[in-house]
Amino acid sequence: MTQNARSSPVQPGEKAPDFSLPAVHQESLVSLSGYVGRAPLLLAIFRGLYCPFCRRALAQFGGTSEKLRKLGVESLAVVATELDNARIYFKLRPSKVPIVADPECSTHRAFGLPKPVIDEQTVKAAENIRINPTGELAQPVPLMQAPGELDKVHGYQQTEADHRDFERQGIQLKGQFLLDRDGIVRWANIECSTEGLPGFGKFPTDDELLGAVRALS
Repeated sequence: MTQNARSSPVQPGEKAPDFSLPAVHQESLVSLSGYVGRAPLLLAIFRGLYCPFCRRALAQFGGTSEKLRKLGVESLAVVATELDNARIYFKLRPSKVPIVADPECSTHRAFGLPKPVIDEQTVKAAENIRINPTGELAQPVPLMQAPGELDKVHGYQQTEADHRDFERQGIQLKGQFLLDRDGIVRWANIECSTEGLPGFGKFPTDDELLGAVRALS
């Protein structure tokens, strides 16, 4: 459970809203308050596993978490999918970062992550945008085609849970938040906040994430 929805993203200097969600790798609940007083935390909030950009970023984040740990910073990922779906996926593709499941996107709402309205104007704008945020495609492709093309590259078959997640979420943006030991947000990165739709699917590089952590020291 989380606090109420916000109309805009949580900003640096604000207290991060607490939540309690089921862990993917063990039978327990993980609360954000459990990190307070223990260590700084890099929190990454993702869409469901139907999103190939998120799957790729989760794999990257697992490696990044080891580098963060050496700097005294813990990591936590929130994935917007059903718990059973997440457990099946990560059993086959183990991750080095702790993960919790939030199929209803309650964390997205509590942290104020935008959910753009998909109207005729948005669809028309997307038709003229070509992206290749993970660098896995031979060349940039139209934004709306990119997820399907990446599924082919990954050999990923959408599950029924994935379909349910997409129906619930639509186009939900993701974000990353660096919290200090007191649970105060010190750095935030919101998808599409600087580039608009051309930034869809991007995830910060290791250098960007580590730079944010070093700036906190």
